[in-house]
Amino acid sequence: MSQPSRAVDDRTDRFVEELCALDPLTATYVGVAGHEAELPDLSPEGFTAREDLHRRALADVTALTPRDEREAVARDAFLERIGLDVEFADARLDRSHVSVITSGIHELRSVFDLMATETEEDWSNIRARLAGLPAAVDGYRATLADEAAAGRVVAARQYAEVARQIEDWTAQRTTQQGGEDFFAALAARSPVTLPASLRSELTQAAAAASAAFADFGTFLTTELQPIGRATEAVGRDHYALASRRYLGATVDLEETYAWGWQELARLADDMAATAARVLPGASVREAVAHLDADPATKIEGKEAFRDWMQELADRTIAELADVHFDIPDPVRRIECLIAPTTSGEIYYTGPSEDFSRPGRMWWSVPESVTAFSPWREKTTVFHEGVPGHHLQIAQTAFRADVLNRWQRRMCWVSGHGEGWALYAERLMDDLGYLADPADRLGMLDGQSFRAARVIIDIGMHLELEIPTDNPFGFHPGETWSPALGREFMGQHCLMDDAFIDFEVKRYLGWPGQAPSYKVGERIWLEARDAARARAGDAFDLKAFHRAALDLGSIGLDPLQAALARL
Repeated sequence: MSQPSRAVDDRTDRFVEELCALDPLTATYVGVAGHEAELPDLSPEGFTAREDLHRRALADVTALTPRDEREAVARDAFLERIGLDVEFADARLDRSHVSVITSGIHELRSVFDLMATETEEDWSNIRARLAGLPAAVDGYRATLADEAAAGRVVAARQYAEVARQIEDWTAQRTTQQGGEDFFAALAARSPVTLPASLRSELTQAAAAASAAFADFGTFLTTELQPIGRATEAVGRDHYALASRRYLGATVDLEETYAWGWQELARLADDMAATAARVLPGASVREAVAHLDADPATKIEGKEAFRDWMQELADRTIAELADVHFDIPDPVRRIECLIAPTTSGEIYYTGPSEDFSRPGRMWWSVPESVTAFSPWREKTTVFHEGVPGHHLQIAQTAFRADVLNRWQRRMCWVSGHGEGWALYAERLMDDLGYLADPADRLGMLDGQSFRAARVIIDIGMHLELEIPTDNPFGFHPGETWSPALGREFMGQHCLMDDAFIDFEVKRYLGWPGQAPSYKVGERIWLEARDAARARAGDAFDLKAFHRAALDLGSIGLDPLQAALARL
């Protein structure tokens, strides 16, 4: 039987529809319409249905022959991504995963951040999802209980910390420790013009949702935390698989660990030189203290800081468009928002398929943080906005002429995306956007922060020895532990303590993800240098960026192979 003219595209696009039907949360996150009132089945049976879908799609696409180079790239990307999803399913790592930054309970809460709130239909969808949360939470609880009965648990501290987050979301702690009840506040935002019956149903559903989450938090602390692992290191086999998933590449972990030390030392030297430009003769810490003592370097209040981010993001897009990058008109819109949570992460969410929901930069600000230093965060706006995640993700979403629907909406590789965002920060330095030494010091601090976590993420999870000749004289010969990881981050990061605390907990619960930033940047730089060497004097940086981004998000091994064929 003859295959359709675009067999790979047709099958992977069908996978988008099939997965969105089984996982409506994914549909909302990737901006596919039609599932706004639905929730997934998070019971063991629901996980099995989604895993079976992945296996069928993987077998189908494996048997297809791509029509041309574009489909060859799409096929390679699909097989690499879905193949790793199947490996994780076979290892049962997705079902049992709970961490301070990602889990089924986090997805159930955060999906409401992306839902439309303009019309009565929008609020009816919110009511339906709120009403469905108790059953969804019960299903997820059953899955975790089944996994725990089979001995598949995460570190006890992750259960405890997620339970504390749930206490914040449901206002079980004091105002000084946490915020208002997320679900009650969401229902209270509904406009008074809604029918009274709908507003009443929203309030009731929000109360039931909050109670379900609170009960789940109790389940974590009373049933799972006592049997959670005492050791937070996941070991080599788990870590190697996770590293491949987040990078889309296989790297030598010991070589990468050693490279992390070299990179951190390089950045420390650069920071010292830049600090001396901020304040002649000053150390890095002295230069930072000098900047922090100047009221002119502070922005007071979350709302004022959000406005500063928005102005900088808009201005950067206007200045880069048609000069250094091709930026389609729909991609020139970005929203900067303060997240409704207080855990400390900074993240980006992509636009909906029709761009009615724009790409958004989110900042989850801890309760203790009330003032912000623009010199620290200018590079973060470049990382999350343009030319970082927003350019990469939103442009991918726009390019229906060269990418199939699965590539545009669902394919995401952390090493590719986060590596590009770090590459973009360094590019903005090259373009003169960080000419102020204070701004450049902020960029270097971010780079140093990410180099340090290459070291401690690999070191803690593989329980490696700290080199006796390490350039910082840090606990030579000792074995990495969470306490040493926190101490090391404190020495090599200028962020607020609340952010650092959260970050170390994140690494321990999400092995392999944190190094994907610097390792991804390393591979992006290698790919650009290889392209420049092949093209010689004909090399065009803007054309390289366009060609590379037109591949969509892709594993770093397939990326290098695809770029070599261009």
